[in-house]
Amino acid sequence: MPERIYLDHAATSPLRPEARAAMEEGFEIWANPSSPHAEGRKAREALEAARGRIKVALGWQGEVIFTSGASEALALALQQGQAGARLVSSVEHDSVMQAAVDAERLPVRADGALDLETLMEAVQRERPLVVVQHLNSETGNRQDLAAIADIVGQAGGLLLADCAQSAGKVTLPPCDMAAISAHKFGGPIGIGALLVKDYAMLKPSGGQERGYRRGTENLPGVLGLAAALEACASPYFAAEVLEPLDTLAEQCRNLGGTWLSDRLCDPTSCIRAIAMPNMSATAQVMRFDMAGIAVSQGSACSSGTMKTSRVLEAMQLKPDIAARTIRVSVGWNTTRAEVERFCEVWLELAGKG
Repeated sequence: MPERIYLDHAATSPLRPEARAAMEEGFEIWANPSSPHAEGRKAREALEAARGRIKVALGWQGEVIFTSGASEALALALQQGQAGARLVSSVEHDSVMQAAVDAERLPVRADGALDLETLMEAVQRERPLVVVQHLNSETGNRQDLAAIADIVGQAGGLLLADCAQSAGKVTLPPCDMAAISAHKFGGPIGIGALLVKDYAMLKPSGGQERGYRRGTENLPGVLGLAAALEACASPYFAAEVLEPLDTLAEQCRNLGGTWLSDRLCDPTSCIRAIAMPNMSATAQVMRFDMAGIAVSQGSACSSGTMKTSRVLEAMQLKPDIAARTIRVSVGWNTTRAEVERFCEVWLELAGKG
């Protein structure tokens, strides 16, 4: 077992060896893909080949616009989407909330599911753009994107799915646009994409990427993204890796803690939210770190503030439980021994608190 145990894959997953090798190849193709000379044409050929490989790996029939990550992809869709009102769920990632400050917030139920009755009323306006996170980054809850896409589609709107946490792990959901980020599934940091069924859904802004995103393409990053996605064709992690958590869930309940998956409408296995019965989340994160284990308190993009999660607040979780909730997330290289060690330390801390 390594000296340090990393269980914060929802923030950043370690680079896969396949992605590293692909990036090294990319660094050898050093020319700008937009340049007309031979070197530029060679870089363009590699870029377009990777674009095609990404479509195949994701089963995506539309277009792919490369970005610096999911946050930029979401902002691009929100700012350039050919739609009217912007509607976002109340449990979206901070990047969506910041890019759609004036958007209408759609409530979720206590189980984390988007309130579909409210959605049906909200989409009754001219061509709305609805943003919903496929797999929640704090709780691991999965939204019913098929049902949501049906409601949005019937109203003549567009559905933008934030697939940062789900791409490479589960099948892409029905949607008009989707945002992905390579570092969530073992690709390099600083590369992602906006998937769009048709370019006509976006207003062009000029520049590269067919005129929809300015800036020289990050070829090594793109090649790393493609290689990482292809490596995801095998199971994201072995099922037996998570077995110790099932035992911990029962022990958590018996000790008076809260296993948030119990109340979620569709919990997924790679992200778990757990409330210890007698210790704040802030203290837990520090104690686990001292024990050599990296976990987090909510989304990495907002956890630095150490404030109570607005996602948990939106789910009407009691404030004292929300204040004691940490996030544990596993990835492609997580081992059963690492999960067992986490469970051991969790029980030690629960007994000391």
